Amino acid sequence: MDMQMFGRISDAFGPSGFEEDVIRTIAGYCTRYQVENDAMNNLYVRMPEADGTSPVVQLDAHTDECGFMVQTIHDNGVLGILMLGGFVLSNIPAHTVVVRTRKGKLVKGIITSKPVHFMNEKERASQELDIEKLYVDIGATSRREVEEVFGVSIGDPMMPDVSFSYDEEHGICLGKAFDNRAGCACIVDTMEQLYEERQHLPVQVVGAFAAQEEVGMRGAAVTSQVVKPDLAIVFEGSPSDDFYFSAGQAQGRMKSGVQIRRIDKSYISNPVFMEYAMELAGKYGIPYQEAVRRGGSTNAGKISLTGKAVPVLVLGVPSRYVHTHYNFCAREDLEAASALAAHVIRNLDTERVRHICRQDVLEGR
Repeated sequence: MDMQMFGRISDAFGPSGFEEDVIRTIAGYCTRYQVENDAMNNLYVRMPEADGTSPVVQLDAHTDECGFMVQTIHDNGVLGILMLGGFVLSNIPAHTVVVRTRKGKLVKGIITSKPVHFMNEKERASQELDIEKLYVDIGATSRREVEEVFGVSIGDPMMPDVSFSYDEEHGICLGKAFDNRAGCACIVDTMEQLYEERQHLPVQVVGAFAAQEEVGMRGAAVTSQVVKPDLAIVFEGSPSDDFYFSAGQAQGRMKSGVQIRRIDKSYISNPVFMEYAMELAGKYGIPYQEAVRRGGSTNAGKISLTGKAVPVLVLGVPSRYVHTHYNFCAREDLEAASALAAHVIRNLDTERVRHICRQDVLEGR
């Protein structure tokens, strides 16, 4: 995988509802494909000269990241904030953010953290936080200065202020928004692996980059209606659990391969599709790990309910500290995810699609 491509996608500005920079960045790496976006800023990438009669495989990843919005501007110049997506409050004080103004200017700010010098004993002992008492300081001293000098307005979005880096010696990526810019990079990489074979593929492949997943999987509800897939592969920057469970219990370990998800709160995986993917992983020597998740969700929850139901394979790239400012993931896990997806697509045929879709389940009764 092209690490520069992944890094630029990771760095792009894209809190939920404000994904324009992300889709422009992705589209820049897809110039030899048919590319379009819709009113929600979902992005569709199609193979040129595609056979319009073959079954359709949708490759999904969401473009948005957890971020914030300016909810109010206080008289002393600090910004009240609303969360876009699911941060844990204890993870956000004292970190920096970037606010994008209506004119496109990027303004840096600090999420406030009350110094210990000004805390009373009760405050020092308490670990409770309230989003309505966390603010962003952009260095202004009044509301007038915020609006007239900095150009910041109510409703302006903001993202974590983090830049991507790649440690080539150890194969480790550090950056923000790996949930789910890792998945976006995997779609691009998968389509690149298949490009030269496009006229011989047994299916049509459509990359669908969905907006607004972090606020309710909204983009995928639209993309699945547009693409109308027979099968789908969802890529996710899945939370790594290798620091929270023993090696034998962990199901999302970094540098242990692609994570194949069996269940979460949004979707129960199609067992036939999973068995097919795991068979191919074994055949081609692709490391993988299976996950049974008590919580969490992916766009599979929406895509699977399209039409007469769509079998979805959820492939995760284990990523440490998702939904915080800083993430780690491993290049080898990214490449395992896209390699498995490419092999799954190459090895499909009409009978395999019918079998995964369970169209043969009543035969021979």
